[in-house]
Amino acid sequence: MGRIPRSYLINRVITLLLTVWIAATLIWIIPRLSPVDPAEIALGRMAAGAGSVANADEILAQLRASMGIDQPLLIQYLKYLGGALTFDFGLSTASFPTPVSQLIASALPWTLGLMILSLVITFVIGNLLGALMVWERSPNLVKVAIPAAMVFTSIPPILSGLLLMWVFSAQLQWFPLTGAYGLTVEPGWTWSFVQSVLHHGFLPAVSIVIVTFGFWALGMRGLMITVQGEDYVKLAEAKGLRPRYILYRYMIRNAILPQITAFALKIGLLVAGQVLVERIFAYNGMGKLLYDAILDQDFPVIQGISYVIILMTAVSVFLVDLIYPFIDPRIRHEGDT
Repeated sequence: MGRIPRSYLINRVITLLLTVWIAATLIWIIPRLSPVDPAEIALGRMAAGAGSVANADEILAQLRASMGIDQPLLIQYLKYLGGALTFDFGLSTASFPTPVSQLIASALPWTLGLMILSLVITFVIGNLLGALMVWERSPNLVKVAIPAAMVFTSIPPILSGLLLMWVFSAQLQWFPLTGAYGLTVEPGWTWSFVQSVLHHGFLPAVSIVIVTFGFWALGMRGLMITVQGEDYVKLAEAKGLRPRYILYRYMIRNAILPQITAFALKIGLLVAGQVLVERIFAYNGMGKLLYDAILDQDFPVIQGISYVIILMTAVSVFLVDLIYPFIDPRIRHEGDT
């Protein structure tokens, strides 16, 4: 395994840029198919708050100019692409004149923390349970209990969240009902703040884990069945190697490679799945921000969040593609000798 060939790296970078560009273009086109005028939405909120708005036509024209929607579509598109490169998505119509990038910047760390925590836990637990379902030396109780536990995967995340809230927050009062951290805690890099964040984020993370681990377990089970019959596994058994060593070194290590690709692809889907979870827990992440933006028809915020999710997913797949040979030395990049 040598360094990454330059031609392969350039090819992957071009594919990444094309993927993001096509997705960003679709994000820009789709909202413009709607007859809703974001400037009129912002004016309507101003009128609702003040009762009436004087010189409504002039204010509407100013709002369109500030949002850039009074210009030709080509100019709007070019400005949008330029803004996407610098993460400038314009102004929010629901929180006018707050920049969309500011709203996303405040919500993104919370979503990343919850997403990474729940995804890593789900990935590890799901793949381990899937491997144990196939391993011949697993206790019979484990082989029965794991499929029985997968009944939770048929429950929507919002229902699992409500169930956990009722049991552990309302009844046992072990965890807070809502919020990302305690109201009496000052945000900062202090142990009290970190402890509060972990305490508030435990139930949202668990509500995602218990309904998604079956995806990994079933996928790993199918891959383990295929690997179990390979010659190198039979040879390892014939050599008298320890069963646990064979399970990890020969079976799980080879079966888990496709799961790593799915791990990268799952990032975008997980953010989408967190929308209702963050909403019911009042967790200040991008899921809650996206939910509120949809209700308020705040298209700039919807565009910005969608672009960030697509960019995260595309970059994750790109990085996984590059590090594959470091995970499994048998894999070579195109042009690598």
